[in-house]
Amino acid sequence: MTVSVVQFGGSNCDRDAVRALQHLGIDAERVWHDDGLPADTAGIVLPGGFSYGDYLRAGAMAARAPIMQEVRAAAEDGIPVLGVCNGAQIGSESGLTPGAFTTNASARFQCEPVHLRVERADTPWTAAYDEGDVIEVPIAHGEGRFEIDDDAYDDLVDDDRVLFRYCDADGTVTDAANPNGSTGNVAGVLGERETVAVLMPHPERATLPDVADSIDGQGILRAFA
Repeated sequence: MTVSVVQFGGSNCDRDAVRALQHLGIDAERVWHDDGLPADTAGIVLPGGFSYGDYLRAGAMAARAPIMQEVRAAAEDGIPVLGVCNGAQIGSESGLTPGAFTTNASARFQCEPVHLRVERADTPWTAAYDEGDVIEVPIAHGEGRFEIDDDAYDDLVDDDRVLFRYCDADGTVTDAANPNGSTGNVAGVLGERETVAVLMPHPERATLPDVADSIDGQGILRAFA
């Protein structure tokens, strides 16, 4: 039983994800998208990067790769699926989660640590935290602004599918704490199943104590343990 980290042309965070998972004692391997999911796949990570050069829209081409049919089927079977950064864009483009990720309000690539407030603590991705906890995880994206129409956003909130919001160090959700202009300061959302999630910040970059100032991302990845 292993976590499959799906590698597309242009992915560049797949090795980071594998190393972070293995650091936590979780079996993980990279899987080239053309090879399909291994039979023993027990979890799936759609990693960050610039799949297919972000042509058309970020994540749009990878979302249409044949392996994503397998990913959607696995998600429907309850296998945990996590999309991170470009993987979040792929997840939204493929219909795993609602909304879309588009150009930052600043129109610039932003790479910096951000604070996230845990909106729910009763999901596999947040079981290591308490509701209202503030964690520090880095971002690195140019198209991370979460967009969704007003009615769909209301449904998202009513259905309690917002996982994380950008906030300040005290946990207050403010415009100043929103690095990319995301609707409602949303940083991560759930799919129809709580076992499916996407987020723009990189938990794998906040996992290894020898290379990261924060290891707050460990709790997210422990969903695969």
